[in-house]
Amino acid sequence: MITVKAPGKLYIAGEYAVVEPSFPAVIVALDQFVTVSIAESQGFGRIESKQYQENSLYWRRHGDELVFDNRDNPFHYILSAIRFTEQYAREQGKALKLFNLKINSQLDSKDGRKYGLGSSAAVTVGTIKALCRFYDLTLTKDQIYKLAAIAHLDMQGNGSLGDIAASVYGGWIAYRSFNHDWLSAQRHTSTLSALLNMPWPGLAIEILTPPEGLELLIGWSGSPASTSQLVDKITIATATNHAAYETFLQASKACVDQLIQSFKAGDMQGIQTQITMNRHILQTLSDFSQVSIETPLLKQMCDVAEVNGGAAKTSGAGGGDCGIAVIATDSARNQIYTQWQELGVEPLNLKVHEVME
Repeated sequence: MITVKAPGKLYIAGEYAVVEPSFPAVIVALDQFVTVSIAESQGFGRIESKQYQENSLYWRRHGDELVFDNRDNPFHYILSAIRFTEQYAREQGKALKLFNLKINSQLDSKDGRKYGLGSSAAVTVGTIKALCRFYDLTLTKDQIYKLAAIAHLDMQGNGSLGDIAASVYGGWIAYRSFNHDWLSAQRHTSTLSALLNMPWPGLAIEILTPPEGLELLIGWSGSPASTSQLVDKITIATATNHAAYETFLQASKACVDQLIQSFKAGDMQGIQTQITMNRHILQTLSDFSQVSIETPLLKQMCDVAEVNGGAAKTSGAGGGDCGIAVIATDSARNQIYTQWQELGVEPLNLKVHEVME
């Protein structure tokens, strides 16, 4: 039996802008995991996951037909990860085998609701890592990222793939996305093996070291959000608001670039300043797109943290899920947690996962 783990993630800054090639974000891996176990089987293979068996699906009407949106169902990412990893295995001359795959996730609430910790990315990375060991494939972290990005993008169709990077590399990372159009074109002319070995335009992943004393607080709003659908809405809105979108992009880039420099300089105050600035920049995107990124509850949650000396914002696509606050260790953590709970926000006792296996 082979068992591997892949951590969940949260965005710290740079959301939405990071979907554009070379635009930066800061992301952190967390000590909650998707665990994937694999063993060879005979006769037939099996995929088991108690969390994903009855995952809810979004659907819409197309005429009289039901059209399902599977992008938020992690089970489909498992199948995509298997398909592409086995394609790579065949290119490496490996004979394909039957196997049992068992998946257990800590990235959802006990009643099955999503926290917004990147379960689809973590399950993609975990499945690929398990299959690589199963087929005796030796891949670098860069290659695992690229294989997982291809599998994830093939299923989701949009997004920055920064959650994949966090799940592969762990810790705090500065991330810049690759050019999706380039990858789409290159897949028609290159083998999967060749794709994993070539540089991807725009892609950059850098490990960051937080200053001593920085503490990350995470609160869950209790309301799951669909990242894919929120990104769709933003894409539609920005297509007709070019000038406003370009202003947002440049403001986000300047802010997150400075945030990364503050990490490198160990500047706690600089980090907090840029996180607060990124909150306001995302609000401008919300205003002109008419997409609710910072919900009323998330706004109250962030305001509480700021009043108590922290810097706070939504994490990821917003619209629900989690908010984050960055404080110094001598700040009023307990006071923030108490006031969050009074609002109906659930503090999540999560730590940064620094080292990948």
